[in-house]
Amino acid sequence: MSGMPLTEDRAHAHEGSDYVGATVPKKIPTGISALDSIVDGGLPSGSTVLLLSDPGAGGREFGYTAAAKLSLARTRPLSREWLLGRECRDSHLPRHICYITYAHSRDAVLQEFQATFNLSYYQAFLKNTVFKDLSAPYFRNTPVPSGWALHDNPFEGKSEGLLEGTLSFLDENAGDTVVIVDSLTDLVESKAVEESDLIAAVKGITREGKTWDGLVYLMLTHGIADAQLEQSLIDSVDGCIAFTWRNYLNSSKRQRYMQVDKFTAVLPHLAEKKIARFPVRVMSREGLVVDYLERIS
Repeated sequence: MSGMPLTEDRAHAHEGSDYVGATVPKKIPTGISALDSIVDGGLPSGSTVLLLSDPGAGGREFGYTAAAKLSLARTRPLSREWLLGRECRDSHLPRHICYITYAHSRDAVLQEFQATFNLSYYQAFLKNTVFKDLSAPYFRNTPVPSGWALHDNPFEGKSEGLLEGTLSFLDENAGDTVVIVDSLTDLVESKAVEESDLIAAVKGITREGKTWDGLVYLMLTHGIADAQLEQSLIDSVDGCIAFTWRNYLNSSKRQRYMQVDKFTAVLPHLAEKKIARFPVRVMSREGLVVDYLERIS
């Protein structure tokens, strides 16, 4: 019987038995409507995604755009379809954003965010975001004065390690959220974090993230880690979205490109529509937007 072909009748019989109780994963919008429309409403909840970016090519702006649009859509439900697109009508909106920083302060992130988006996006982001500032352990044992990384509570972070603080915060707060880790670049550069521990932590986040029912975005600047470590980090996550610069032919102008280098749940959709990559730009008040779809000829 095991060698018989799976006929239509047998396929339906199989659906009625072994597949009973199977659930379709929730989709969470990325906030990039051109991408969400192709992947049927967003990325599968429980995914951990590496945003691997050339400096200034769009990785940070992708994270900001996701946070801004999801925050505003949650604050203004009636504007949801206009903000996220029709394809995200039935997608899941996480309860809030979790933003983890190391070298960047909360105020610096908010200032940059305010300069990028209009006031309504900024206010929604401020209202819907829980920050975790790990600057104290990041700058510990460096020439940077301790007063430059002060917390509201001066005893906070005194004995907390970078990875331990990150994982503890996620364990307590990551359920039903979009997490943005800003950024793995800081951890790669920090002498306080061993490469093997960093890889283990990312693998642990990817594994445990399946139970959080949200999304985790890990920012990483391309070329900071050596090739072997960078590939290990890519292998440790569910998906990798790369952001690169390319020069125009016979011109000094440059174009940002976004492409999905790894993502089992996304690549089949792109292949079906023969999409190679997305030329993108950063708008002064809209964040990251897709100019058009570049298809495989």
